[in-house]
Amino acid sequence: MQDAPSQRAPQKRLTLFDSTCLIVGIIVGAGIYQMAPNIAKGAHDGWGVLLIWIAGGLISLCGALGYAELASAYPQAGGDYVYLSRAYGGWAGFLFGWLQLAVVRPGDIVVMAFAFATYARALGDPLSGAGWPYSQQLYASGAVVCLTVINCLGVRQGKWTQNLLTLVKALGLLAIVGVALGSPGDGQSTPTFETIPTSVAVILVLFTFGGWNEVAYVAAELHAPRRNILRALILGIAAVTCLYVMVNVAFLHALGYTGLAASDQVATDAVSAVFPRWGSRLISALVCISALGAVNGLIFTGARISYAVGADHCAFGLLGTWSAKTGTPIRALVLQGLLALTLIILLKDFVETVLYTAPAVYLFYMATSLAVVVLRRREPGVDRPYRVTGYPFTTLVFVAACGFLIYSGITYAIYVKEKPWIVLVPFAVMLAGIPLYILSRVLPARRN
Repeated sequence: MQDAPSQRAPQKRLTLFDSTCLIVGIIVGAGIYQMAPNIAKGAHDGWGVLLIWIAGGLISLCGALGYAELASAYPQAGGDYVYLSRAYGGWAGFLFGWLQLAVVRPGDIVVMAFAFATYARALGDPLSGAGWPYSQQLYASGAVVCLTVINCLGVRQGKWTQNLLTLVKALGLLAIVGVALGSPGDGQSTPTFETIPTSVAVILVLFTFGGWNEVAYVAAELHAPRRNILRALILGIAAVTCLYVMVNVAFLHALGYTGLAASDQVATDAVSAVFPRWGSRLISALVCISALGAVNGLIFTGARISYAVGADHCAFGLLGTWSAKTGTPIRALVLQGLLALTLIILLKDFVETVLYTAPAVYLFYMATSLAVVVLRRREPGVDRPYRVTGYPFTTLVFVAACGFLIYSGITYAIYVKEKPWIVLVPFAVMLAGIPLYILSRVLPARRN
């Protein structure tokens, strides 16, 4: 009789392997393929390319160490929502959860869904050939719907889908490395390209590392979270950094520095020297798998944030339920999917979608990292199985990086893209959450 209610809360069904695959699967999306040439343009030479990618991994690790301390001390579903609520008050956690629900998580899902759709059409697009103008939106929507359904069916289905996609994409990247290193090389090519500031290249690198914090959202479902959260974060970031560096070494060998920086389809160019006929199709298939892995991971973890908000605030109470039958937050998954489908219709540009979410995302990254300092002072008696290595230097490095990214994202949208609404709308949505928070505080009193 007592077992049934317990099934309506998160169960510990994720292993260290599952959580590491979740991190790697979310981080390694389509960014490595789309951003590598632009990052090279700000690196000035081949060694600079490798140093920027290594720096991206180290900066991400600085942030991950803070999350590891928080997640091991407070191993609950919701991640940042839990830490912000404890550090600054319920309003901060609520605004984070509200913005994730309404803007950030659907936007992140759509970025990767569009990447999948772009390369899926390269493999074959009969709809476009038949005169159907919305094939990209259809492919993207299909990916969101299918993976949302899989995650609604159960944690086991969602995690094994993630594990499989992550293993395939990692093996695919290693295959690209092997093929590119086996090519004759093209160090003599000297195409022209327009350079970008190194600071912009760093922004792009950190974007490709985005997603390492996702394991915090599933801490309540992780076996031995006080030990495995730190392990998963370090293993995940280390694995991704090694993959990224190896891929760029292979690109540099196959194309040379100038060839890498000037390439429009770098992975295709690197592989086509060995497989001129099938190279582009192989790369398109691999990018599709990589993007699907990121979409699945974002769907899996994002619904846990909405669940945590709904469990604490009556205004979103319908989302705070956990299915006893499937072991998943079905309502949160469905709503998240519907919002992503709406953005697929409204937003049609990859870069604009990134800019739409980035400043708000890094604002909360900054606040969560500072929560390490706040909670050490506010709750000194809480058991902390892990304390940030190199504290406070590592924490402050990541906080400074977040501030830099916020400033850069806002100024780029306003002065370069000349579309201030891209960054103003998410902050307006965040402010709209204030009356909703007040309502959520009033509703329990009225029910009593």
